[in-house]
Amino acid sequence: MRQTLLLLVVVAAAFAILPGRAVAAAAGRCTTSTLWKTYDKCIALPTQGATLAWTYDARNATLDAAFTGSFISPSGWVAWGLNPDRPAMTGARVLAAFSDPTTGALLALPFLLSPDVKLQSSPLVSRPLDIPLLSSPSASLLSPSRTVRDGASVTIAVTVGLSPNRTRLHFVWNRGLYVQGYSPTIHPTDASDLASHATVDILTTATEASPTASAALQWLHGSLNALSWGLLLPVGAALARYLRPCCASPAWFYAHAAVQATGYTMGAAGFALGLVMGSASPGVTYRLHRGLGVAAATAGSLQTLAVFFRPKTTNRYRKYWKSYHHLLGYGCVVVGVVNVFQGFEVMGLGGSYWKLGYCLALAALVGACVALEVNAWVVFCRKQEEDKLMRREVEDVVVKDRTAAF
Repeated sequence: MRQTLLLLVVVAAAFAILPGRAVAAAAGRCTTSTLWKTYDKCIALPTQGATLAWTYDARNATLDAAFTGSFISPSGWVAWGLNPDRPAMTGARVLAAFSDPTTGALLALPFLLSPDVKLQSSPLVSRPLDIPLLSSPSASLLSPSRTVRDGASVTIAVTVGLSPNRTRLHFVWNRGLYVQGYSPTIHPTDASDLASHATVDILTTATEASPTASAALQWLHGSLNALSWGLLLPVGAALARYLRPCCASPAWFYAHAAVQATGYTMGAAGFALGLVMGSASPGVTYRLHRGLGVAAATAGSLQTLAVFFRPKTTNRYRKYWKSYHHLLGYGCVVVGVVNVFQGFEVMGLGGSYWKLGYCLALAALVGACVALEVNAWVVFCRKQEEDKLMRREVEDVVVKDRTAAF
């Protein structure tokens, strides 16, 4: 166990000194000049390095716009559009650029993002929009890209008719990995992807981006939860299982209680930070991660409360309490570890060294537990065999005594 604990300390130190890193992609540098024309204004959108250039004609209430984004896959898509009601994906009218699966040419097709599309209950199908498009949508790759590939920049241009005197517009944009036929599939769910919408005043270029939690808060939340739910609580459970048989004193209990109390305190703090981040980022929701976090926090709280209602060893209900405590504890450990991996995906660290370090620490702990479990079973079987031999010897002695008596 010493090697395992040493590795856990090293990983803990690594998490403690994590550098600040923004989850959202850095905004790009805008330009008013494109392949087709020069526009009056431009802004750098707050996520994915996207930019928007436009010319607004107040007399005719028309917006001549060019959105520039980048692909994240050779078979991916890039989309941009307007939401008449609010800065959100649902209800938006968008133009999506992707390669024609038949000819390979770059397309720009209109789509309406209805609620059933967000719920993935039906595929996204191109349809005419209910807003006036005064020019045919076009998409063009920027030099030096000649084909759609990861990182290739694309500009989507269109002229749209607006309501008179309405200059605050809700823009949405995003990008995805795959297109099935002519239907773009769901985009990634990193923080920058879920926050890719903003309200822009096309007269003043004032931008109201969706609020998101700070990068430092996200790293603190992830570090606390990875150390507590992902490492300390499994270590505490292992201490209770493997130290108890070999310790005559209650030292195993104090070690178990100390590690679990520390892990639960850190986990509760990480869970509270998650709630703060959720309230600070309206519209950004990770349902699976949130659900697993609530389940782990609930199980951990019930475990903590159960300590205060622990029956004495002579109580007849003690065995039921032990079964409840063990099952709920192991369930909390499993849910916590699964949610740590889910958290890596949420933060966009699915292929990072941080995840690799956590996997190595967890693998070391699991390996130590397997070795200790095998040893425990070997000791148990050996003890059973010794008890069996001892009973036979006692029975033989009893039989001999009875025979001698007769």
